[in-house]
Amino acid sequence: MAPSSTYGLSTEARNLHWLLANLVEEVPGVRSVAVVSSDGLLLLSSDPQAAAPAPLDPTAQDGPKGSTADLATIVSGLGSLTLGAAKLMDGGDVRQTVVAMEEGCLFVMSISDGSLLGVHADADCDMTVVAYHMALFVGRAGHVLTPELRGELRRSVEAAGGAGL
Repeated sequence: MAPSSTYGLSTEARNLHWLLANLVEEVPGVRSVAVVSSDGLLLLSSDPQAAAPAPLDPTAQDGPKGSTADLATIVSGLGSLTLGAAKLMDGGDVRQTVVAMEEGCLFVMSISDGSLLGVHADADCDMTVVAYHMALFVGRAGHVLTPELRGELRRSVEAAGGAGL
């Protein structure tokens, strides 16, 4: 039986949800994952409450710091920044960006349609394993992420945020 977050979605949308769930469950150290459209809209998330806005008060306990909604914003901004840098440096397409921090890692990988896959992982994760599984996701998702499917995914994120899953 499909989870409530995928009820009523097309087969392609359900498959992408399944691929995302596998990425989170199968790769050690992955904290959260977001797929963001080329125009910065959240399409797919490992957090069912992703469309809910983050609390304005950083001390509020309504949700974890670094939620998937925040991840989507960061991924979109970092993707735009690295794309601009690549253009200025005549570097070609940006395939992957990795930010290694003291307390975590952020990976951003391009999907063929201009969308981005973002992964927030533990600082001690095996970066090669995370990057490998991201590449598998991108390879499987890139050819099915049509404009129609992006629209369907965006509507489902908006509905999930309004319904409070």
